[in-house]
Formats: sequence, structure tokens, C-alpha cells
Amino acid sequence: MQQYILAIDQGTTNSRAIIFDRAGNPVSQHEIALSQYFPQDGWVEQDPNEMFLNTVECCREAMRKMNLQASAIAAIGISNQRETTIIWDKNTGKNVYPAIVWQDRRTSGMCEKLAQTKLEEIIFRKTGLLIDPYFSSTKIVWILDSRCARARGTW
Repeated sequence: MQQYILAIDQGTTNSRAIIFDRAGNPVSQHEIALSQYFPQDGWVEQDPNEMFLNTVECCREAMRKMNLQASAIAAIGISNQRETTIIWDKNTGKNVYPAIVWQDRRTSGMCEKLAQTKLEEIIFRKTGLLIDPYFSSTKIVWILDSRCARARGTW
């Protein structure tokens, strides 16, 4: 039986699945647009459930186009938005807030305050990164502080 590689690209604007043969040739693909929401200036959010369901549908449809069963997939590779941040409730498995997308700037003020402390030097020395709202850490703090105060004891 021919074996294939399934590549999943969960991007900022769409979900995509591409199936490659053993020679690395794309043989099937499917993509679905992904909604973005802008609740305030500088804020960018997405629905984690839409991300998941679109990804599953793309995989199924790409496989259907080739009449493939899951057993024909030898490996799966995933590329995602990386710094887009989602927090899931450990008890329900549901997201506690929409995905905060990598380009969201809502934590700029928090980052500016952090940059004025000794933490900036420590973070740079340990990670090589500057404090910036692009990264997930301040997004996580924002979600916990803004949306999860009632659940603090359960995290």
C-alpha cells in the first residue's frame, strides 16, 4: 500500500491540509478560510473551535479526494501560528477565551512596563528575545487576569 504524508497548516487566514506522496509531490489538498475578529483597535482574535473543526474537515476532504483511509497516512506534520495563544479549561476541555492571534497588540502597555524593569535584561539573556506583545506570555497573563479571575484556584 502506498504511504503518504499529511501536512497540516493552521495559518492565520486559513486551515489547510496537503497530502504528499513518497517522492514529496503534493497529490491532494483542501483549505478553508478562517475568520478573524477585531473587537477593539489592535486586538485580533479567532475561534479555537473553528480552527479545530476546519483543520479536521481539511484533512478529511484532502483524504476523500484521493479515496484514502487513515491507514495510508505514514506521518503527519503540523505548522501553526506559533504565538497565537489559547487557554483551555482543564476540567471541561473548552477554551476559556477566544484565541489571541500573534499580531494582537492588547498587551503593549504591559510589555512597556516590563521593559522598564530588570526582567527585560534577564529575559533577553535567557531567551535572546525582547519583551513584545507578539509573544505568548503576556497574552496568557492578560487572559488569566481579565477572564479567569474566578477560576484562579483551579488552574
